[in-house]
Amino acid sequence: METGSVTSTYRRFKPHLLMVLAQMGYTFLYFITEASFNHGMNPHVYITYRHIVAGFVMLPFAYFLERKTRPKLTIALFLEIFVLSLLGVGLTLNMYFASLRYTSPTFLASMVNTIACLTFVMAVILRLEVLDLRKPRGVAKVLGTLISLAGVMTMTLYKGSIVRSLGHPLIQFRGNASTHENWLKGSVLTVTSCITWSIWYIMQAYTLKRYPAQLSLTTWMNFVGAAQSAFFTVIVEHRRAAWAIGFNIDLWSTIYAGVVVSGLIIFIQLWCTEEKGPVFVTMFNPLSTLLVAVLAYFVLGEKLYIGSIVGGVIVIVGLYLLLWGKEGDQEVQIRPEEQSQIIYEGHEDPKTRIIRSAPKHMKEEP
Repeated sequence: METGSVTSTYRRFKPHLLMVLAQMGYTFLYFITEASFNHGMNPHVYITYRHIVAGFVMLPFAYFLERKTRPKLTIALFLEIFVLSLLGVGLTLNMYFASLRYTSPTFLASMVNTIACLTFVMAVILRLEVLDLRKPRGVAKVLGTLISLAGVMTMTLYKGSIVRSLGHPLIQFRGNASTHENWLKGSVLTVTSCITWSIWYIMQAYTLKRYPAQLSLTTWMNFVGAAQSAFFTVIVEHRRAAWAIGFNIDLWSTIYAGVVVSGLIIFIQLWCTEEKGPVFVTMFNPLSTLLVAVLAYFVLGEKLYIGSIVGGVIVIVGLYLLLWGKEGDQEVQIRPEEQSQIIYEGHEDPKTRIIRSAPKHMKEEP
């Protein structure tokens, strides 16, 4: 009985644990990426290389593990993956990491929190999310979304004074550090990337229904996204030297981002999206915000602005108000591990049927 209880608890909280680990991986990404950019790595070249690495790392797993279950790739499905890659890699990430030159890791991590609210709004418009304004939890969803958007505007339009550092940073990134001289330009790039990122999460839910092979979809997105990013980089970057990469922080950041983030974490997000939905995946973003802010301020000596603190707190309050409202949707549903599949067994009398329930986790997995 105890073993069954532990197993049931593990299955119930497995997506939560995976998303916590994913956010820890994202936290380290912010800093190793900034270190690489300060060293002189071109953001667009970095995105291209990282997804090439991720594609080759995921390819053998996708080929062998999903060889018998992978759906046939049609032209229509490939075009859908092309758009999905454009939203998740070619367009979003190029804007997102380009904005790091004008803002800071703390600001980017805070802005990512808005993705959950934007995803919720799109889900309501597309009728993927239930919204009942006659109930308190329905009102909480709307208020949470509006409060989070107010936090975004605060971070974007109000920079504020610098919070005094408590001491010398434990780690310093040397190199051609960005001066962050155009905060508004960086903010616009970040907000736009968050909008396209939210669309990407919504589209994942649709694509996974037609192509339920997470490893293969991750591999395709990496290769197609790398090609899109390479095409864009060739247009905006004409220096051959920008494509050169040495045995230094540029190489390590590319390998880490390719293997851990674009490979493993994207696969985790696709799995959690199929299991729990796109809004669930985005609700863990505040964790990386907290970790990034603490590490940036106390360890790296990153400048921390009042506007970022106030706006970040407002965004998180609004986000969890939204999540409290969304919790009401889950209360009226059967828990995932207790969900039943209705199995009909026909008898001689067509009017007589026996209904037997089978746990969701007993279904055949691809």
